[in-house]
Amino acid sequence: MIIQFATVDTARPRLVASLVAQDGLPADADLLVREAAAAARFTGKAGQLFEAMVPAGGAVARLAFAGIGDPGAAGRIATLERAGGNLTAKYLTSGETELAIDFTGSALSAEEAAAVLLAARLRAWRHDVYRTKLSDEQKPSLATITVFGAPEGTEAVWETEVAIAEGVEFTRELVTEPANVIYPESFVERCKARLEGTGVEIVVLGLAEMTALGMGALLGVAQGSVREPKILAMRWKGKAGARPTAFVGKGVTFDTGGISIKPAAGMEDMKWDMGGAGAVAGTMLALAKRKAQADVIGVCGLVENMPDGAAQRPGDVVTTMSGQTVEVINTDAEGRLVLCDALTWVQKEYSPATIVDLATLTGAIIVSLGHEHAGMFCNDDLLAGQLDAAGKASGDALWRFPLGPAYDKLIDSPIADMKNVGPRYGGSITAAQFLQRYVDKGVAWAHLDIAGTVWVDKAGATHEKGATGFGVRLLDRYVRDVLES
Repeated sequence: MIIQFATVDTARPRLVASLVAQDGLPADADLLVREAAAAARFTGKAGQLFEAMVPAGGAVARLAFAGIGDPGAAGRIATLERAGGNLTAKYLTSGETELAIDFTGSALSAEEAAAVLLAARLRAWRHDVYRTKLSDEQKPSLATITVFGAPEGTEAVWETEVAIAEGVEFTRELVTEPANVIYPESFVERCKARLEGTGVEIVVLGLAEMTALGMGALLGVAQGSVREPKILAMRWKGKAGARPTAFVGKGVTFDTGGISIKPAAGMEDMKWDMGGAGAVAGTMLALAKRKAQADVIGVCGLVENMPDGAAQRPGDVVTTMSGQTVEVINTDAEGRLVLCDALTWVQKEYSPATIVDLATLTGAIIVSLGHEHAGMFCNDDLLAGQLDAAGKASGDALWRFPLGPAYDKLIDSPIADMKNVGPRYGGSITAAQFLQRYVDKGVAWAHLDIAGTVWVDKAGATHEKGATGFGVRLLDRYVRDVLES
């Protein structure tokens, strides 16, 4: 979708949408339209959408009204995003090719108008690459949104939002592609292609380099696959000076569970077990596109977890890059084995002051939070507060969980420094405790368990069913509010 800016006197297309607050249609609305809206019980409440057909110069024009609720209510940005997303959802395959959104009289700020437009664009994203038999009625027709009466400054704000949209869309692309298309090597190549010319510095480690560095945990996960593992590091140095911030993503491009194999039902979903790495890649694209004034390193640990004759076994002991040893109790608890070596490497290589890792790490987090929040575990109250605020502002919501010695002892091993799983209960917490053992003293660190939020079975305000792009807007907002402030 292309969102264009146009002046009010530019000819409008056949389909025009206006934003309506909870008081109802404006006083100058046509009487017939007002009566039709009343009959449909449209009052401008948040989430409402009403359409009317009106004569216009010998033809018929479509008028759409999207409710934006009470201007003083909490969650204003989310409400506006819902309005923008609803418009796209209704008209994406309607046969209309252009939609005009008229902000005249809406009393929105530039930031609020941009929120409507961002949601409208994000809700239009689809992945139809492999769908060869779509009927005309199923194919997207809406190609352009033209803006009228935009508040002063909207175009400048939109330039930034476009970068965010590109980052979210790239993450969705990576997460949606099947595992025979996106695997460690192709993930790296696709990132290289999208980041080319942006100024992002890229470093790639292959099997030989990781073996030399002693990444026994990550390599243990990968040894059952014919796909060579990779470490991908992307650095955007938009500001020199202080120690950088690192975003680290779990990138298991397909997870069978290894020898501890998963049930067949639903295993196809495990193509999105690289959602953390996808979010990091999308964030780095967004930061580079908008020229963020920050020094950020994105690291993706990329492996495929397969159960062939070379795969690691339950009971194996591996030595991590940090020198700590791990007894592998369950080969399906592989994400933490990938992340622990990636965490050690980024600290030794770049000495970041802050690390945020993102991982589709545990099914237990879905039991706890469903698909509405990602779980946050953090060793620093200031960082936790900053991320929580960024989650609320961006819509990528977080909920903080505890860490502590009582949970830590649950992963002690009788024959190694630790086990890779604890008991049945508190599984998300013991996974975070495992990762914390690889964070250097003095480093502010947060672990985000995003297993319930990267892929959903129902459409939302800014996404269709499937990949959500969760994490990109969160991390970008954190960079804006903390690193660029």
